[in-house]
Amino acid sequence: MLRKWRWALLMVSGAAISAHVLAVEKAEDLTIAKMPAYSPHQIYVLDVNVSSMTDARTYVLDGDSDRFLGQIDAGFAISPDHKTTYVATTYFARGSHGARTDVVETTDNSTLQVTGEVVIPPKHAQSVPSPYNTALSHDGKWLCVANVTPAMSVTVVNTATHQVASEIDTDGCVLAYPSGDDRFTSLCESGKALTVVLGTNGKEKSRKLSDPFIDVAKDPAFVNASRSGNTYWFATFNGKVRSADFSGPAPVFGTPWSLVTPDEAKAGWRPGGLQQTALHVPTQRLFVAMHKGTEDSHKDPASEVWVFDLKTHKRIARWKLADLKIDPLLSIQVSEDAHPLFYGITTNSDVVVADAATGKLKRVHKQTGTTSSLLINP
Repeated sequence: MLRKWRWALLMVSGAAISAHVLAVEKAEDLTIAKMPAYSPHQIYVLDVNVSSMTDARTYVLDGDSDRFLGQIDAGFAISPDHKTTYVATTYFARGSHGARTDVVETTDNSTLQVTGEVVIPPKHAQSVPSPYNTALSHDGKWLCVANVTPAMSVTVVNTATHQVASEIDTDGCVLAYPSGDDRFTSLCESGKALTVVLGTNGKEKSRKLSDPFIDVAKDPAFVNASRSGNTYWFATFNGKVRSADFSGPAPVFGTPWSLVTPDEAKAGWRPGGLQQTALHVPTQRLFVAMHKGTEDSHKDPASEVWVFDLKTHKRIARWKLADLKIDPLLSIQVSEDAHPLFYGITTNSDVVVADAATGKLKRVHKQTGTTSSLLINP
């Protein structure tokens, strides 16, 4: 009899526990967290992932903290209202081979979720990224995607209708530097600049080829120019700077000026890396990644950052990175607000955050990707 009572109590207890578990365990609701509100101290870090480029992605970091906010696949352009990211990318039917499909994907920056796509000609340039591989007009209506097949062209996408408006042959000139609402400029191997004006339908309305403004034989320029409105600031391999305004009927080029003194040039000081300059527009401060090197060292990382006043062309600061406990930098960027942050990517893909006024190190986001190369601060 005692054994029967024990068995009955065990069954009742088991039933009670099972009922309790069933009552407590509810189906989990999976949600997508919202991104924090836009801040000028959010920094987008593009990792081209050289060893496996199909895994390229962009990391979103908070410059004011150690927070990792999220990630987006591949390279991008960001809309003027900061709400949308446009990514030009390629898919192959069998992963690394098969039928090729190129698309521009739209991403909601509040969730980092893909919200749509536009199929574009399967030609978009697959290279180490530049801010001008995929670029938006000032009003955000036209998205220009640089193509290399190896023939050069630019695909123009209407972001309002989500349709391809045109593909424009650029006669061997590359990339797309937008100016205003209706034009872009491509750089030519001759050192000239080709400016294409778009009609209201997004098709070519006119074009104009400039005189050479870069001496490609003696002193080539880096393509990652810093921008202030419609003016671009190009640094050269030997340490000169020249401005270019492509917004008018004909481009206006500034007089070249030097970042280095004759003695500094003799010592080998020159710009280098993958993203060599950054411009704080409100104060017209130009930050330049500098190193000691030779004629072919233009991709070497910076051991120093030099800061120049664009109005006077005078150097106003010289940061020795080792003294600031900052590793050599491949790429640099600066935020556009009244209390700017300076960003850099090291050779180990660490993202450095420093005070742009003093160079004082604030924090390091360790190992952000595998081969990160480009910083965008929208």
